[in-house]
Amino acid sequence: MAVRPYWKGYLKLSLVNCPVQMMPATSESEKVRFHTLNRETQNRVVSHYVDSVTGKDVKEDDEVKGYQRGEDEYIILEDDELENVALDSTRTIDISTFTKRDTIEWIWLDTPYYLSPNEIVAQEAFSVIRDAMASQDMVGISRLVISRRERAVMLEPRGKGIVLWTLRYGDEVRDEDSYFESIGDDKADSDLMPLIQQLIKNKTQHWDATMVVDPVQDRLLDIIKAKKKAMKKPAKAKTKTPASSPAPSNVINIMDALKKSVAAETRTNR
Repeated sequence: MAVRPYWKGYLKLSLVNCPVQMMPATSESEKVRFHTLNRETQNRVVSHYVDSVTGKDVKEDDEVKGYQRGEDEYIILEDDELENVALDSTRTIDISTFTKRDTIEWIWLDTPYYLSPNEIVAQEAFSVIRDAMASQDMVGISRLVISRRERAVMLEPRGKGIVLWTLRYGDEVRDEDSYFESIGDDKADSDLMPLIQQLIKNKTQHWDATMVVDPVQDRLLDIIKAKKKAMKKPAKAKTKTPASSPAPSNVINIMDALKKSVAAETRTNR
């Protein structure tokens, strides 16, 4: 089901540009979500900020961002200072660099979005950029402001559209060698290898979305369904209606005919 565009702007490559729209490629809207309630009143609980020392509520106008530089010591940044840090990449995806797709490892990929033309007249320019990248197995690298934070992004041709991946920053990716260096250099047992390979072959299936269903989600839905059923008010007892007149004779004839048909089928199948 199509969703409302998450972002609208322009895709630009040198002098070629076209209006585009971006939608999240994944969704968590179907997940079971809970509200925190007051058990006694069953009213929703509202959260608010409290001063950690005085215990008093903090007014919204007094809430500021602070970078900790020492124990109980912070550098305060105002909203306008934070906004001025962002670059002008809020409405334009200007492809500045291209690189081979297979040179960017999976660990750098963060969140995927679907990018498509926003107008019919934009389809030609969009298709040229997409197909040119696909023909050379290239992806484009650019920058884009998402949720007030500038992100490096990768544009990957995919079918008729483009998948835009936000990329993790260098300090967000940990070096795998520090985690794998303690693993020994011993080779796999040549006698055991065929057995494991056979197990893999026996368990091999074509990819299907049902392989990654959420069992916890299903159990939660079952519990909620049962509780909904228990909360339903019992139906009011129906008042007795006057005895109706005998059913028409053709109803009795149909019942007899059905009984005879069942009996005949039973004899035939013996």
